[in-house]
Amino acid sequence: MKKLILKIVQFSFLFVPLFLLAQDFQGKAYYQSKTTIDLKMENDHMSEEQAKMMQEMLKKQFEKSFVLTFDKEASIYKQEEQLDKPTGGSSVGVQMIMIGSSVNEKLYKNTKTKRYAREQNLFGKPFLVKDELKSQDWKLGDESKMIGKYLCFKATAVREVKRMEFESKHSEDEKSDEVKEEMEEQKITAWYTSDIPVNHGPDNYWGLPGLIMELNVDETQYMCTKIVMNSKDKIEIKEPTKGKVINSKKFNELMEKKMKEMEINRGRESRGDGNRINIQIGG
Repeated sequence: MKKLILKIVQFSFLFVPLFLLAQDFQGKAYYQSKTTIDLKMENDHMSEEQAKMMQEMLKKQFEKSFVLTFDKEASIYKQEEQLDKPTGGSSVGVQMIMIGSSVNEKLYKNTKTKRYAREQNLFGKPFLVKDELKSQDWKLGDESKMIGKYLCFKATAVREVKRMEFESKHSEDEKSDEVKEEMEEQKITAWYTSDIPVNHGPDNYWGLPGLIMELNVDETQYMCTKIVMNSKDKIEIKEPTKGKVINSKKFNELMEKKMKEMEINRGRESRGDGNRINIQIGG
């Protein structure tokens, strides 16, 4: 009986990836993200060609590349360097100010201590958002598919998020600026592989019994395009320290306040042309 048990144990080790046997294993997952923009516009002075140009500008702005460096317990997620994309004025007469991750910002997650630290820049001021790492209430399904050479399984979750929408109307008959807020359900679909049994994933998503290879959050998709295990060039995974320390609740309140002030001020500056532009981007 002892010999039989020993043989079974030895046989099972054949299915354990060799990189997991190393105590200091490290991996890198490369992701491409893209967002489909729901552009709602009411503007008599904007041609169809100008609207298409704006749509294309937004599309390119939301196409990004990220790298997730991870070990068994922690990870660093950051945007890869790329050519700068225009975020200022354009030929369609609309100025855009983007708020999001940049190549100099990092997101550190530790799934053992359930803590995270994210470097974020808000209108030129560096912050370090530190808080509890919360997982989604994942529902594991039986549906599977291949992503590259990895067998992946489907998981879903639903959460409530706050949406902000700014509307500015300025004409001879009507002048108004309005910021609308509402809570909406956000559907999340993830595809994870147990071939890489770590509970990491892109951005602030984690908590599945395997690396997240594909993630769909409303109109945004993250797709893993390459995985490198135990590269010779290892990176120290350590918590970032740059920026004013703040928790996520206070940072979100500050960001919403600044956004409202910025949008209302910009709306008041554009008077008298009868234009009405309504841009809604899910967040």
